[in-house]
Amino acid sequence: MTEPVGRPAVEWRRVLFVTGRLAEPALRRALAEMAPDFTYDVAVMGITVAALMTTDWIAQRLTVPPDTDLVLIPGLCEGDPHAIADRAGVAVEKGPKDLREIASYFGRAAARQDYGAWDIEIVAEINNVPRLSPDAVRARAEYFRASGADVIDVGCTPGLAFPALGDVVGGLVAAGLRVSVDTFDEAEIRTAVAAGAELVLSVNGSNLDAARDLAGTATRVVAVPDLGGGLDTLDPILEKLEQWRVGYLVDPILEPIGFGFMASLERYAEVRRRYPAAPMLMGIGNLTELTAADSTGVNALLIAICEELGVRAVLTTEVIPWARGAVREVDIARRLMHYAVMRHTIPKGVDDRLVTVKDPAMLTFTEDELRALQAQITDPNFRIFADREGITVLNGERFVRSTDPARIAELFAELDVTEPRHAFYLGRELARASLAVTLGKTYRQEGALSWGYLTPPDDPVADHVTLTGRSKRTPGAGLDRDR
Repeated sequence: MTEPVGRPAVEWRRVLFVTGRLAEPALRRALAEMAPDFTYDVAVMGITVAALMTTDWIAQRLTVPPDTDLVLIPGLCEGDPHAIADRAGVAVEKGPKDLREIASYFGRAAARQDYGAWDIEIVAEINNVPRLSPDAVRARAEYFRASGADVIDVGCTPGLAFPALGDVVGGLVAAGLRVSVDTFDEAEIRTAVAAGAELVLSVNGSNLDAARDLAGTATRVVAVPDLGGGLDTLDPILEKLEQWRVGYLVDPILEPIGFGFMASLERYAEVRRRYPAAPMLMGIGNLTELTAADSTGVNALLIAICEELGVRAVLTTEVIPWARGAVREVDIARRLMHYAVMRHTIPKGVDDRLVTVKDPAMLTFTEDELRALQAQITDPNFRIFADREGITVLNGERFVRSTDPARIAELFAELDVTEPRHAFYLGRELARASLAVTLGKTYRQEGALSWGYLTPPDDPVADHVTLTGRSKRTPGAGLDRDR
């Protein structure tokens, strides 16, 4: 999804869709079914496969009708849309990689104009820092920052001396990072704060005196209930912090499932009732790290709870393998949930990057549509399609279908392919199509399956040119990727 190059637009009056000859019928069907509230034109360029166009090539050949608001080019086109916008004097946008997504693409157009705001800070913890080298700490901190973290938390290890704490914190601060320290040890708190830490996790009745030195400074502390105590133990802690003019966040402590998870959620709601204006923090890593489930959905739900309760900071980490990427997930979730809560709309149909294993929808072609496509094909190159029931492979001569994705070897045998490189290519694509059928994912030949924010880049076009067709054909002729 890209922003328009030229000028932003929420409502279009006339849109020009650019495509190639093979994709034209499917594009026109998609537009007819979408029945948009704007006028549209379709520019069919002099090329069979739309994905092989470049923006420079389009710019030299495209004629844009008067009063056009937007030119939409195929998402797989290589090059900068500015090449077309500068020449045509109109907004240009790369559309979806699959023309079957055009309806949903335009349905999200308004959201794209103001989507992305957030109001929850991410504190990403580097665990057991005393056992790491300075280079390892710096690399981890930079990784978290690139993933979307706002504050890097230096996790101390209880009972393990950390003489390098000041140097570690100071080095991260010097690198332009915001830093917090995770310790109850009063000496470590003072060392980290002196080196530039702006947040202390955590203080309660056992180490509250360490917060007195922060009076009048910008350094904040996270106030937690006394060990084994209830929310009532927060009252004297917050009273002292207020008296000393020390900034704070309240963390009622999120418990793992089986150890009072639901009761801990109720504590967050109760803190919000007791202290309506108090800033709050939730340690969501207590759930993602200790629950054997994909962290994407867990993070999405926890961030939704935080957004509704006014919890404006979360602490997370990425230690257990299934929680890898948690910071990126929280960064996406905080934008999605902020949009949903502020707009009073459900968090659906705006940003699908947290849908990883299953697709929001499986886009398919009917057999009639595939037969119609086959009637246009004059080359021997194979096109592969997947739907909910199975896999179809076709070219100008063959139409082979299997409804058992586990038996792709039998389907492959019907294709009568013997050239090794071509056979490897088809085997790889059939395996990917089989996985798509099994998981209910949209399959695009040579396109990466969608794994949400984890989706890898598509295969390079060069692979398509050299691997798609038969070995004796003219190189590059009759390529089979549609749009």
